[in-house]
Amino acid sequence: MNHALNQLQPYPFEKLRALLSGVTAAADKRPIALSIGEPKHSSPAFVKQALADNLDQMAVYPTTQGIPALREAIAQWCERRFQVPAGWLDPARHVLPVNGTREALFAFTQTVAQRDVDGLVVSPNPFYQIYEGAALLAGTKPHYLPCLDQNGFNPDFDAVSADVWQRCQILFLCSPGNPTGALVPMPTLKKLIALADEYDFVIAADECYSELYFDEDAPPPGLLTACAELGRSDFKRCVVFHSLSKRSNLPGLRSGFVAGDADILKAFLLYRTYHGCAMPVQTQLASIAAWQDEAHVLANRDLYREKFDAVLDILTPVLDVKRPDGSFYLWAKVPMDDAQFCRELFEQEHVTVVPGSYLSRDVDGLNPGAGRVRMALVAPLSECVEAAQRIRRFLERR
Repeated sequence: MNHALNQLQPYPFEKLRALLSGVTAAADKRPIALSIGEPKHSSPAFVKQALADNLDQMAVYPTTQGIPALREAIAQWCERRFQVPAGWLDPARHVLPVNGTREALFAFTQTVAQRDVDGLVVSPNPFYQIYEGAALLAGTKPHYLPCLDQNGFNPDFDAVSADVWQRCQILFLCSPGNPTGALVPMPTLKKLIALADEYDFVIAADECYSELYFDEDAPPPGLLTACAELGRSDFKRCVVFHSLSKRSNLPGLRSGFVAGDADILKAFLLYRTYHGCAMPVQTQLASIAAWQDEAHVLANRDLYREKFDAVLDILTPVLDVKRPDGSFYLWAKVPMDDAQFCRELFEQEHVTVVPGSYLSRDVDGLNPGAGRVRMALVAPLSECVEAAQRIRRFLERR
């Protein structure tokens, strides 16, 4: 067996199940889960129709690189969304379809990381646990940068030592962040690109929440935007990850893309050819329909705005919680141990949230998620409102 498997920690939801095992929730209240970040809004009907119309493509072996029409649709979306000049993104060289960002983030790390050279994979803390598992199974070491309130829940990149940058092979960014919802500012993105050039590491920007934001006049910038502003038409050392799961409420479609540095994607394509993870053609055709439409994405953001407005109106008087820059999470500070909060809330109000400490790692005696909980506002409005009311009653009883 691969001994690196022994280094993997239980997934946060395994820890949550263990925490709640043996707890009897209030029988007079229906369960409401704000724990798992699985979109619950309706999938676009036209995407489902496109999938149904092309089921005959199940008789065709898909290619790993994907059909040209999908790569072209993705490149055009990136141009529109991130102000990338027309022609910079070559669909044949700079774009690769993937089966969702989770699969791609893991596989990408296996492609880029070099074993046995004392390398680091640097990530925010708290973080999406795939970053850590991918690093360990690639034979490298995770290195965590705390995301604290005083720094806007972004890492303090200025505090990172030259030794860490020297050993860094991959820097994972998540913007808007999971679970904090924080955006990495444009000046910071440009500074990180300069550091990547100086120390020769790859920036892997997980932007799967990029389409969930509140100000229609100020969409979150991305790493491709920074490249465009810098005139970096080769996207050297820069790779972005996007998905239809959150943007289009299509988590079960398992469809996303990776875009950026053509040399890195050439190697990633080679890895994926052996890995055996080509996207089915019918899925690709349905994905084209999704990437070419923005009306359903705007409607999706409207639904989240309504939920955030309602829930924050209920919780703000009793809880230290703020509207994030993006994503569908609330990163709330609780007045007690976060695991105890989650356990008692489940027991008394039948509402499930995730302890922040389960989404973070202890480094030098500090767990950046301790004392916080993550709430995913993915359920229908009525359920989110009811959950907020129950949380408020729970807090007011203390």
